[in-house]
Amino acid sequence: MKAVRQLGPRLGKDLKLVLVGDPVILKAAAQDLGLTFPLPDLGADEAPVRILRTCAPQGPIRVGEVTAEGGRQAYDAVVKATDFVMKGLAQAIVTAPLNKEALNLAGYDFAGHTELLAKLTGARDSAMMLAHSDFRVSHATTHVALEDVPRRLTKERIQRVIELTRNALKQMGIEEPRIAVAALNPHAGEGGIFGRHDIDVTAPLIADLQGRGWKISGPIPGDTVFVKLRGRAYDAVVAMYHDQGHIPVKLLGFSVDPATGHWTALSGVNVTLGLPIVRTSVDHGTAFDIAGKGRASANSMLEAIEMALDLTKEANPQSRGTS
Repeated sequence: MKAVRQLGPRLGKDLKLVLVGDPVILKAAAQDLGLTFPLPDLGADEAPVRILRTCAPQGPIRVGEVTAEGGRQAYDAVVKATDFVMKGLAQAIVTAPLNKEALNLAGYDFAGHTELLAKLTGARDSAMMLAHSDFRVSHATTHVALEDVPRRLTKERIQRVIELTRNALKQMGIEEPRIAVAALNPHAGEGGIFGRHDIDVTAPLIADLQGRGWKISGPIPGDTVFVKLRGRAYDAVVAMYHDQGHIPVKLLGFSVDPATGHWTALSGVNVTLGLPIVRTSVDHGTAFDIAGKGRASANSMLEAIEMALDLTKEANPQSRGTS
């Protein structure tokens, strides 16, 4: 809701928003934040901000608490937003953080947005990209136990994520993307002393893609590849697992006041690759510990909206309208 307020000057010009949720809850939040513009129902076609109603709550929604009802509301919001965009009534989805525990308490067995959106859109496979400005990191695996990562890193999966990353970079206007692939093991296996996955799986794949003329490097040890990305040696890195890719992006985009321990900056965007629709999101969690206290930063949401606008315009230079 803070992001909506800060986007005020743009609303109704090159941007219209549909807020998906329960109107009572949304209007109460707007009142708490001092938002002065009205939040009409979806039927008000000319309004810069409209509401697409979700299912009526079956119980109380308590701010800052993990509940099954909260998970049910979140699930229904994602379903309705996805259907809205799939029908061509909007150009993109921009999601707020989703609490995975609440989602599962409500009976929906998904690890997060990425997996849920893939199911709803019928996508064959998808991947997560985190971006902080031009520091972009895709993930071959995300929300899985670390012990399960190696068996999921098949040649086919790694190649698919590389392809999705390359396509996304081209959509962002980069004609000849330069991609680095992070190694799974320390020192890329150190000749097999620390494991053979990088040697037996990743290296032959990269050699094959280089033979096609792709600008791709790797496997590069994870303790150096992100330094090179920051130095603009590459346009993106493909990380092998969740923390390998998330930590460097959040280290750049997040900061904390050492005196109070409060977040002072939350910057970064989550983009789902491989979907038939544009979907961006914030690069942080639900932060229930500060919910309702007016301390949450809107920066990542603003960046996610801007990224969605850029991606929809790149796909269709004439496109303008609802996100």
